[in-house]
Amino acid sequence: MWSRSRVKIIELSSLWRRWMSLSAKSGRRFAAVWGNGDYGRLGVGSLESQWRPRAVFPPAFRNQSVKAIACGGAHTLFLAETGRVFATGLNDFGQLGISENIRYVKVPLEVSGLKKEIVLVSAGYHHSCAITVDGELYMWGKNSNGQLGLGKKTAKIVPFPTKVEYLSGVVIKSAALGSEHSVAVTDGGEALSWGAGGSGRLGHGHESRIFGFLTTTSEYTPRLIKKLDGVKVEKVAAGLLHSACINENGSLFIFGETAVNKLGFSEVKDTKTPSLISTLPHLEDVACGGYHTCIITRSGELYAWGSNENGCLGIGSTDVFHLPERVEDPFLKSPVCKVSCGWKHTAAISDGKIFTWGWGGSYGTFSEEGHSSGGQLGHGSDVDYTKPTMVNIGENMKALQVSCGFNHTGAILECY
Repeated sequence: MWSRSRVKIIELSSLWRRWMSLSAKSGRRFAAVWGNGDYGRLGVGSLESQWRPRAVFPPAFRNQSVKAIACGGAHTLFLAETGRVFATGLNDFGQLGISENIRYVKVPLEVSGLKKEIVLVSAGYHHSCAITVDGELYMWGKNSNGQLGLGKKTAKIVPFPTKVEYLSGVVIKSAALGSEHSVAVTDGGEALSWGAGGSGRLGHGHESRIFGFLTTTSEYTPRLIKKLDGVKVEKVAAGLLHSACINENGSLFIFGETAVNKLGFSEVKDTKTPSLISTLPHLEDVACGGYHTCIITRSGELYAWGSNENGCLGIGSTDVFHLPERVEDPFLKSPVCKVSCGWKHTAAISDGKIFTWGWGGSYGTFSEEGHSSGGQLGHGSDVDYTKPTMVNIGENMKALQVSCGFNHTGAILECY
């Protein structure tokens, strides 16, 4: 286990800004994290929560730029510019991809067994994935419901990256991981899903009744979503019990009864298969959280709907919205380019700045001795915010990516 003394922890302070300014000429990018510190998920060498953004500079990075971050349930993945992957946090189901005998780590360690350059990483609640430069998909972590796509005979825990052989010959472009399911897109725009099939989150529509009881079937290998046959999918998102995708024309398809059945969209006829939401403008991106969904239009407008616990929709109240509501303040003058949804909090990037809102960690967090929780909004407290509020990331800094986990948040920053 790494000790705190072996990790260089640099806060968003004058020291860090000076160091960043000296490195700016190289165009290097850095990861910053904040929120719940349980099990070392932040990678800063301790179990303490971080109430404001803190840079991550562990020895394992060896001064590499970090170009992507993915926050999961209680773990975090970092993708270096060299195509290597690092992981930190809880490892109870092998989600770190480093060993099956380590319960958690407090600083990022390199993920084992990835021989090719990695171009994309994604983190679910207890599982992880990586996509190679030539489109191969590797998965690891919890496999209780087939969410790794490795076949029904595969063990319930896979502690090291394993190639999804069922996709041999198929080039995977992107993937999104939910709580116990996975969704991916091929280079030809075909959408596949696998894992737990409850609530229609896979989009296959298969449910049956045995002796009057409703049963659902897990998919243990990637399966094409037939309802999207002929639709060229560009983006996918996976939440707790629902999924969504955007096609090449900017149209939204959504499936999963928990997030859909109370919506006012007249087009939704079957919540267990993808439904086209034609009433929305052309879209650029989509993100799914615990029970809420956010979309960005091609003109940079942000809309949100669903459960609004703790104000995670960002519309200034905790009222539930069954139809997309535009998140106006403070995005009327500057467009939104990135959005990410956590369990009950949300983060977005506008004009290079990070804004967060929703659950701050003041309720429903853990209190186990030796651990702490809260601060996932990065505003210096654990209180909830019902409107987007800018996070202080320091002077001369711009945000390139943001990722929300269960109750922590990470970002990729660049000095300019």
